[in-house]
Amino acid sequence: MEEIQSQSDLYRSSSSSASSPTNRVPSSHFFYVRKPGSLTQPISFEDSPEWEDSPADVRMDEEANIGGGGDSINDATATPISPSLSKINSGSMTSPPVPEGGAGNVVRKIAGASIAWKDLTVTMKGKRRYSDKVLKSSNGYALPGTMTVIMGPAKSGKSTLLRALAGRLTPSAKMYGDGYAERKTQLIGSLTVREFLYYSSLLQLPGFLCQKRSVVEDAIQAMSLSDYANKLIGGGHCYMKGLRSGERRRVSIARELVMRPHILFIDEPLYHLDSVSTLLMMVTLKKLASIGCTLVFTIYQSSTEVFGLFDRICLLSNGNTLFFGETLACLQDDNGDFSAVNMDTAVAIRTLEATYKSSADAASVETMIFKLTEREGSQLKSKGKAGAATRVAVLTWKSLLVMSREWKYYWLRLILYLILTLFIGTLYSGLGHSLSSVATRVAAVFVFVSFASLLGIAGIPSLLKEIKIYRSEASNQHSGAFVFILGQFLGSIPFLFLISISSSLVFYFMVGLRDDFGLLMYFVLNFFMCLLVNEGLMLSIACVWRDVYWSTLTLISVHVIMMLAAGHFRIRNALPKPLWTYPFAYISFHTYSIQGLLENEYIGEVFAVGEVRSISGYEAIGGYYQIAADANSKWRNMLVLLAMAFGYRLIVYVLLRFGLNKNVSGRLLLCHRKNNS
Repeated sequence: MEEIQSQSDLYRSSSSSASSPTNRVPSSHFFYVRKPGSLTQPISFEDSPEWEDSPADVRMDEEANIGGGGDSINDATATPISPSLSKINSGSMTSPPVPEGGAGNVVRKIAGASIAWKDLTVTMKGKRRYSDKVLKSSNGYALPGTMTVIMGPAKSGKSTLLRALAGRLTPSAKMYGDGYAERKTQLIGSLTVREFLYYSSLLQLPGFLCQKRSVVEDAIQAMSLSDYANKLIGGGHCYMKGLRSGERRRVSIARELVMRPHILFIDEPLYHLDSVSTLLMMVTLKKLASIGCTLVFTIYQSSTEVFGLFDRICLLSNGNTLFFGETLACLQDDNGDFSAVNMDTAVAIRTLEATYKSSADAASVETMIFKLTEREGSQLKSKGKAGAATRVAVLTWKSLLVMSREWKYYWLRLILYLILTLFIGTLYSGLGHSLSSVATRVAAVFVFVSFASLLGIAGIPSLLKEIKIYRSEASNQHSGAFVFILGQFLGSIPFLFLISISSSLVFYFMVGLRDDFGLLMYFVLNFFMCLLVNEGLMLSIACVWRDVYWSTLTLISVHVIMMLAAGHFRIRNALPKPLWTYPFAYISFHTYSIQGLLENEYIGEVFAVGEVRSISGYEAIGGYYQIAADANSKWRNMLVLLAMAFGYRLIVYVLLRFGLNKNVSGRLLLCHRKNNS
């Protein structure tokens, strides 16, 4: 604690000079936003934290950055000192020292960027009772190597301003004036901190692994995560003990540092943190600013120790700017002295609203914005991203790693499949190979395929989590729909094959099907294809709804309809033509799986009828299930299942490519207005 306090004192003592340089050259990295969406570079941004499963598990706050950056920092643009600070001798103050990354290694500099906004107004219908204006004519700027904080009470417009600057406003919001653009972070709880950062770097950055290793270690050092580098992140739906909320929040920021951003936006970084975690977080962010990054974030309230670490502050109330300038300036009275103000809060807010716009501080801000916007700097350049093959390999590796660790969604499903198969096997055991057992065997195969497919619905939460991670990567422009689908498909193959071979072996031998290795292998492959189709169906419905309840309800309904049309309760050629035959019987994957398994079992089989007569297996099963007499028909059914597996993933691709990336809710997919990518 003493070490944390000493670091905060060091940074607080130099914050004024860091924010008010007197003799510096304009930066070549200036970013001035003219309209929403005008910036082509990706920006990472997420909402303030929320509770997910328990009060101990806080969802990570979402950060934002503008991609790119270099290894050296340009000097900040010359900043005129606020008139309220004219009595302070800032010339004697020095810039904060660059913190060391440990073992004598100095953390590499980041090339920061300046940002300014002028007359920024945001309106949202129904957001406020008396006015649609959530943010009113806001002016401000942020410079490299500084921390600019947006502070105010609840519903004052803090997050709206941050979202407006980062281009993350909702479709119903309208922005006027000059302001700027977006990106998102989602933690993966079943990975360690170092694995997660390696995953992010491999997915985002081009180059060799040795180069990315140094970037990851720099991010770990910068966010003071060395003691937690090999610990699981945990949280969310991981059901594993992991890091605490403050540490997970630092991991979330470290993930963005892998890209060495010019500007980093954070919404409520101190949300639900205790005093020690709050101070540690602010010291870490101050250290990050000292290596050149431009930080803009929101907070609800601040302690004295934390407040002294800020460089500039933007005070908001009911969408109005009460003050923007150096932190020390907002603590002074008219004579430039630091003193307490004995005034009712409502009166103080009205007084500031009435006097700030005509004050010398507001004029100083406008002068600075004019100087910043007088000459635009060079365009921020992206560092590029890893190739498609690399990203597919990384996503496959991540999926395999997550499956091997998240026992509740994967290993527990495997156990449930085995238990279900054991129950079905014991129910239909000892049938024998007589003609009288044909009807019961048909029922056994139907029950096995139908109920095993229905049990797959237990994987919906894990698929929704995969989609959530994809949305994060897609908003960062680090992953595409095709890369995600291919990586998820390849990653799921080992797990689904493990389920298929274990369940098939138990069922096959307990029921007593034909003793032939080739027939056994076809049974395993057929059930494996059935699971692939079912996984694609679940993924497509999860993409539409993105909600556990509605996805589960829809899947159960679809499975029941497919089971009814599969040809067991009534032979297919006897089904009513409209609706049940066309299209239900033909789109039901149960039909092709069950038909293939029965053809595998009965084509080529002969049953004796009395002492002199015999019938083929095709004739014996004809009254119970419709199959083809052709020995190759079972392979055609296998090809149909394979086509359906790819077909459902094609539907997923369309939904992700043209629906999900547009921020369109599944229930309103056809009627909601599309946004620009």
